[in-house]
Amino acid sequence: MKSIRTEITIQAPASTVWAILMNFEQYPNWNPFMTIKGEPRLGSRLENAITLAGQPPQVFKPVIIELSPGHSFRWLGHLWVKGLFDGEHYFELEPIGPQQTRLVHGEHFGGLLRGLILRLIAEKTVQGFENMNAALKALAERQFAEGR
Repeated sequence: MKSIRTEITIQAPASTVWAILMNFEQYPNWNPFMTIKGEPRLGSRLENAITLAGQPPQVFKPVIIELSPGHSFRWLGHLWVKGLFDGEHYFELEPIGPQQTRLVHGEHFGGLLRGLILRLIAEKTVQGFENMNAALKALAERQFAEGR
């Protein structure tokens, strides 16, 4: 299993960050890395489009495997068929103060093609995660400052 892990500190409570993460319809307005269609419900299938720098969007249809409101959100997806290239994507919110949250955003990869595909996309994937984290931070901090 190989993993990518990023984190960022956001000057807003976890409830603000969570509300943004769960509002899939608004992703196109702020998220430079991914869009999500579907219901934020345990067991539901999503349709995610991920855009890596210089590449067309890649569409995946993962299933939500964990949904702990205000704390964590995970999905499991596969490229074509299970066991070829699998990804367990996750977001974890850790309150580190009443108005401060640490977002841990990452993915665990498995499958037969894991090494080959990660050699091709790992750097751009990390950049995509970090771009999304920065955009989420900016939006959450702005909403919190505005009292939303």
